[in-house]
Amino acid sequence: MKYVHTKLFIGGFWVTPVSTEVNTVVGAATEEPIGQTPVAGPEDIDVAVAAARRGFVSWSQTAAADRADILDRFAAALISRADVIGPLVSSENGMPISLSVPANVYAPAATLSYYAGLVRKLEFEEDRPSLAKGVTKVRREPVGVVGAIVPWNYPLMLAMMKIAPALAAGCTVVLKPALETALDANELAAAAEEAGLPPGVLNIVPGSVAASQALVAHPGVDKIAFTGSTPVGRSIGEICGRLLKPVTLELGGKSAAIVLDDADLATTAAGLASASLANNGQTCYASTRILAPAHRYAETLEAVTSMVASLKVGDPLDPATRIGPVVTARQRESIERYIRSGRASGARLTTGGGRPADLNRGWYVEPTVFGDVLNSMPIAQEEIFGPVLSVIAYKDVEEAIALANDSEYGLAGSVWSADVDRANSVARWLQTGSVGINGYSLDIASPFGGYKASGLGRELGPEGLSAYLHLKSVYQPRQASQ
Repeated sequence: MKYVHTKLFIGGFWVTPVSTEVNTVVGAATEEPIGQTPVAGPEDIDVAVAAARRGFVSWSQTAAADRADILDRFAAALISRADVIGPLVSSENGMPISLSVPANVYAPAATLSYYAGLVRKLEFEEDRPSLAKGVTKVRREPVGVVGAIVPWNYPLMLAMMKIAPALAAGCTVVLKPALETALDANELAAAAEEAGLPPGVLNIVPGSVAASQALVAHPGVDKIAFTGSTPVGRSIGEICGRLLKPVTLELGGKSAAIVLDDADLATTAAGLASASLANNGQTCYASTRILAPAHRYAETLEAVTSMVASLKVGDPLDPATRIGPVVTARQRESIERYIRSGRASGARLTTGGGRPADLNRGWYVEPTVFGDVLNSMPIAQEEIFGPVLSVIAYKDVEEAIALANDSEYGLAGSVWSADVDRANSVARWLQTGSVGINGYSLDIASPFGGYKASGLGRELGPEGLSAYLHLKSVYQPRQASQ
């Protein structure tokens, strides 16, 4: 195995864990071990939280400009590791290398730089005239110690969507990465160390469910930020609600792509390759429900089917690969159950539906399209988290909007049209936290999050920074006249 780690990054040092459990990371394309890490237990969470609390004392008092300088160095240290991080994440979770380097190196680095720039300009204290003709000082103060729990699909970007604004605000962080992608978390720790983050500012503890539970309920943690499934998010939200602990939850999605009747289908199908199938379909915002006008349904289904069938499936380290393996055998089994469900429900398989015949190793699933799908079918209502698309017919725009909103989720979506103004008018009616017009791409400077069962709160943009700041009003009465 190439990557063997025996220690955890806590308090600015690599320390021997209390837990003796070991995690073996298995390559998604090879089914062979590629590395090992310790598995943090509840006792290790205690050590990490204590280090973060100690670090908070000085970090919260560090000038914002000085914190920003360290974030910029952190960004540079990540970029210097691009040749290691990109292939490593691809090996861990099957993400095509053409996406892995931008998503796990340059986007996280850009996020650090964005919040460094934002915090340099932020007024942490301002005076406001009060109705009593005095002055109120409004202060922005860091929340404290943040527990960040992230999944395996975009491991470093999803971590940085929490780390960057938290550190910029003056908080310290205990990061609990997923065990499936625990190896790249060590590269993140090495970059933090190189950048000179003070001890305790960032602590990284890959662990099991027990570690996550300990972190969420820990009395020394002031806020939780979580990205993952809706069922787990509900559980975390219940705990935080009972403890009155602030929480940000970025959860599941079952996003719809509304193809309007004036859309150019060749262009739309090409755009859906990334909007619907990025990272092998293992993307929370993916537009996996394709809503097509009834009078153009056959040609839309044909265009989507042709596009999906043309995607190169193979080694995630090959720059030409568009669809790699999914992250684990368990994930593949879950996707295959949904494919069987689609067939049993009466949907029509137009491409894919099996395992690639020429790939006898790796957790591959052929990119799959179902036609004649009803919006009530499980494949149209439940998050599959794999390369499976459902094409659904609608009569008119009003029905398209109703179908798109007929979901417990509301994370994202897209509208495809030759008329951008018309597409925008449709987007306004969608019950979802973000909408792409003729494409879909996150904007670091804009808020991201969901409606309904897709979560609570927002990440990215200035709103993402506000989530890590408390507001304090100091009322100063009018001075008595002399």
